[in-house]
Amino acid sequence: MAQAHVLTGASNDPAAPAIRRIGRADLVRALAQGWDDFSAMPSHALFLCAIYPAIGILLAGLTLGFAIVPLLFPLAAGFALLGPFAALGLYELSRRREAGLTVGAADALDVLHSPSIGAILALGALLMVIFLVWLATANAIYVANFGYAAPASIGRFIDDVLFTRAGWALIVIGNGVGFLFAVVALAISVVSFPLLLDRDGGAAAALATSLRVVRANPAAMALWGLIVAALLFVGSLPFFLGLAVVLPVLGHATWHLYRAAVVPDPNPRPEYRPQPKGPRYAADFPAVLFPWVREDR
Repeated sequence: MAQAHVLTGASNDPAAPAIRRIGRADLVRALAQGWDDFSAMPSHALFLCAIYPAIGILLAGLTLGFAIVPLLFPLAAGFALLGPFAALGLYELSRRREAGLTVGAADALDVLHSPSIGAILALGALLMVIFLVWLATANAIYVANFGYAAPASIGRFIDDVLFTRAGWALIVIGNGVGFLFAVVALAISVVSFPLLLDRDGGAAAALATSLRVVRANPAAMALWGLIVAALLFVGSLPFFLGLAVVLPVLGHATWHLYRAAVVPDPNPRPEYRPQPKGPRYAADFPAVLFPWVREDR
């Protein structure tokens, strides 16, 4: 039963969310709204995303330290595949601000109370599998061109990649295959995670809706992918520090992109965060043991 809920959501026959056609103006508007959200709550966004530059620098250090320099670029590029899942807290902050609710850093953790948390984790696991397959594929491409021997030095590795036939093949094939992985990740996640925060439709319905949005808006989704890739590249310079701004803006913008591409649910579900309990007084005992009595008051 739990597995069925993860796949299909609250209903065994959920109605497919209606989608819209969007264009370049909608992408620009989503980015502007994402920046507006970031400007309204920068401390929250930075609190959530400051870890990403640190992770990037740590990955680079580990890569250099363990002599797997050829995987440095695949790690940095593949990390973007996990971005839609990592930005869950940002979607939640934008959702709450849009609804006129109070917003604090701790509210990003409301995703843990979502009825769709099982489906969210399932799609997150799918993205992780894609990320790991990408790393294995990138390593196989390198081995096919340079063999199993580790580079003698970083300078030698850069020289081999930029000025040899094998290096050119690595660049062309690696980027071509990486592009295919990015397309797959974008297609299955462009609106799926915001959708699961917004309604309990299940992982299968969320994934299918994301694919439908991409199929209905191929040009806009291709442009969105290019925008994301360009901003991530700019944000990674220098030393990934710009990601502390780029990631939250893109995360907030993705929520608004979802709002533009998917028609809102006519029967939105109530807030899923447990409401804080009011203060208890000694005079309430033993009535607190019988809550139905208190409900009649």
